[in-house]
Amino acid sequence: MGYETRCLIGGELVEGVGEPIEVENPATEEIVATVGSASSQQLDLTVEKATGAKAGWASVPAVDRAPLLHGIATALREKTSELALLMTTEIGRPLSESADEVEWCAACFDYYAEVARSEIGRVIPPIEASQFSVVVKEPHGVVGCIVPWNFPLLLLVWKLAPALAAGNTIVAKPSELTPLSTLAIGEVFSELPAGTVNLLAGGGEVGAGISGHPGIDCVAFTGSVPTGQKVGVAAASRNARVNLEMGGKDPFIVCDDIGAEGLEVAARGGAWAAYLNAGQVCTSSERFYVMESVFDDYVNAFVEHTRSLVIGDPLESATDLGPMVSAIQRGKAVGQVEDAVASGAELLTGGGNAGFEKGHYLEPCVLTGVKPEADLLREETFGPVAPIVPVKDLDEAIALANGLDFGLGANIYTRDLKRAIRCVKEVRSGSVWINDPLTDNDAGPFGGFKNSGIGRELGTEGLDAFREAKHAHIDTEIEVKEWWYPYG
Repeated sequence: MGYETRCLIGGELVEGVGEPIEVENPATEEIVATVGSASSQQLDLTVEKATGAKAGWASVPAVDRAPLLHGIATALREKTSELALLMTTEIGRPLSESADEVEWCAACFDYYAEVARSEIGRVIPPIEASQFSVVVKEPHGVVGCIVPWNFPLLLLVWKLAPALAAGNTIVAKPSELTPLSTLAIGEVFSELPAGTVNLLAGGGEVGAGISGHPGIDCVAFTGSVPTGQKVGVAAASRNARVNLEMGGKDPFIVCDDIGAEGLEVAARGGAWAAYLNAGQVCTSSERFYVMESVFDDYVNAFVEHTRSLVIGDPLESATDLGPMVSAIQRGKAVGQVEDAVASGAELLTGGGNAGFEKGHYLEPCVLTGVKPEADLLREETFGPVAPIVPVKDLDEAIALANGLDFGLGANIYTRDLKRAIRCVKEVRSGSVWINDPLTDNDAGPFGGFKNSGIGRELGTEGLDAFREAKHAHIDTEIEVKEWWYPYG
């Protein structure tokens, strides 16, 4: 298949003239395309185009924006097969997961097309009878979006859809590992005014250019903690608004009240939460805390289910897990596993390459006996690895869940409503899933506590992330006020 390698700047497809990027297929380790990065001059031009378009787009009534956003959703659905194949080629995950991502993107555009029509502020009580007071919410202006490789379209759309619905224009950069699927969606914005959405390829230098550019009014970023902190500092140095989602180390708690059938379900749910996209998900379950009385049964069920999973060609319909995205990412996960085993942990299954001579394949891993101080229980892994730890009760599980500087998501399996509510109240994370791991909802906010980020995506909170609030105070009478000078 042919690949779109040009950037979208001001409504025109333009070859990037900066450093070339080679795009690897992680299943075959073949270079499938070369994409030109945007140069600093092209970035300046792109910001200029987005700035020129922002007043016009902001003035379009929400009722008129809505059909345009619905049109983008329709166009994405029509390109599902093409985009799914592109993402699988770039990332290596199963084709079915990539197709799901396209539908989630379309649904997000449909959601914000309607949400933005429902309100643009509120009327507040005046302090005198002759007055009228309102809060008006206005777009920031130009929004810079910096997006990672693991969900290249979805994590772009979670920024792009609400930002557009709020009346902003966009300068977006995908990861240098996965530029093809992002550049391929340029045509779905053809009905928008030129310059409203702009797509640039590039690496860290382009991301840094967006973060620090004086013409960017707001930066929305998803990625690692160190990079997110740099983005935050660059934006803060010029008082630009910022929204940061910086990953996690999500806990998965299994209580002893769910019964034998519940344990089987929780084992399958845990494996999916740990291994989805080869564990390369911000909200992957990366540390399991299981109550002692059901620990052995849970581990056995988890290992049995893990061994049943099919690791293979991501284009094959029977494949459950494809390769990891890169040799570097695989090496990081393997390194954490090897260090844990060297310190006394037991690798119950996984860790090999599933017999593949080519490709960054890693058989999903299950470990027990991991030391509390191991990186595998403290640092983000971003790979198909599940360390399972016994705990004596819910007190210990919650304490361990809250014991790190991350707080993105958490999963709990329990039939006890009191325990469920306690976890919702006490676990310090932006999302808490009870008995249904990793289920996102466009109407619910997504984001993290602590080092997992600042701000929220999705829901009305995600819309407000791209709007400024303005208070307008109107007095219908022109008269001297009794509290003015002179006081005497």
